[in-house]
Amino acid sequence: MAEDNPEIPPEVKRQEEAAKPTPPPKAEQPAAAQADPDAQKAKRKRWLTILAVVVGVIAILFLLYHFLIGVRHVSTDNAYVGADTAQITPLVAGAVAEVRVANTQFVHRGDILVVIDPADARIAVDRAAADLAQAERKLRETRSTGGSLSAEVSARDADIERARAEQISARANFAKAQTDLSRRQKLASAGAVSGDELTSARNAFDTARANMLVASAAVDQAIANKKAAQQKRAANQALTQGPAATNPDVASARSRYDAAKLDLTRTVMRAPISGTIAQRNVQIGQRVSPGTSVMTIVPSSSMYVDANFKEGQLKKVRVGQPATLSADIYGGSVEYHGKVIGLAGGTGSAFALIPAQNATGNWIKVVQRVPVRIGLDPKELADHPLRVGLSMDVDIDVSDH
Repeated sequence: MAEDNPEIPPEVKRQEEAAKPTPPPKAEQPAAAQADPDAQKAKRKRWLTILAVVVGVIAILFLLYHFLIGVRHVSTDNAYVGADTAQITPLVAGAVAEVRVANTQFVHRGDILVVIDPADARIAVDRAAADLAQAERKLRETRSTGGSLSAEVSARDADIERARAEQISARANFAKAQTDLSRRQKLASAGAVSGDELTSARNAFDTARANMLVASAAVDQAIANKKAAQQKRAANQALTQGPAATNPDVASARSRYDAAKLDLTRTVMRAPISGTIAQRNVQIGQRVSPGTSVMTIVPSSSMYVDANFKEGQLKKVRVGQPATLSADIYGGSVEYHGKVIGLAGGTGSAFALIPAQNATGNWIKVVQRVPVRIGLDPKELADHPLRVGLSMDVDIDVSDH
């Protein structure tokens, strides 16, 4: 338009021409377009090289961790806190008079937990004490009869001597009667003795013989009486010899008395260990019987962890190996240390209420887990208490297998 208009001055035309953009040379445009794909390829190659280096470094680090650390440790998060709890059961029957604890309360060993009404136990103690006193009195009476039994033995000796003397006299009378009878029988054949006199001699002979037999029996009786008296004295000595505590009747009565006193002390139920009260199910006025669980005490200083490791992880696990643990309740900020104290005798499924039966035909292999018990440090438990059933992460150092 500026060229078609003759009225435009030449200076204006030159300014317009200068203001127009200068197009790039046709020879330079193909070179720039060709350089751009080469730069992208180089950039892509550089990033791929960096990625390969990173992957290689990660692989090397993983291999180093596996061979330097991983093969020396086995770990699992299938672990839970356990403890040997104490079941509190009454040892005597009776009505509950006092309950001095509640659930979640911490108690020390020896603290009173429950008091059972002691009235019946006290009556039993008084009855046993009376039986013991009666047994001791009877023993004293038995000992006092020992002298009379010795005197009785001496009296039986005198009876034997008297019976033997009577026996000698009876034998003499028998010999005299036998001689008289023999003499008269000889005279009777000559007619010098009458029949009445011969009969009297024969009767005297029979009487003397009978008296001699009676005297012999009296001697035997006296000897038997002496033996009986000696046996009574021996029995008395057996019952009374030694201290009164060894006497059977006294010892039996004393044992019943001690048992009654023990039952009286058992009306006061005390904590056998220190720990936290759980599952308290006893109330005042309730009648309890021996063997009925009334509460549970969970110890706080003697807990352990049952870690369920896979069967393939147990190749190097041994008793005594150190373990590092952490609890979900405290997170990773608190670390516990312990030792392996035992491995279970079977898998968890083997001891289940209904064990798995793999011979049914539809068997599928499932990786089994074996409980491994780990003891914890009491000092660490005192600083950071745990509760039964809490989840734990366990790592065992198996480098010394």
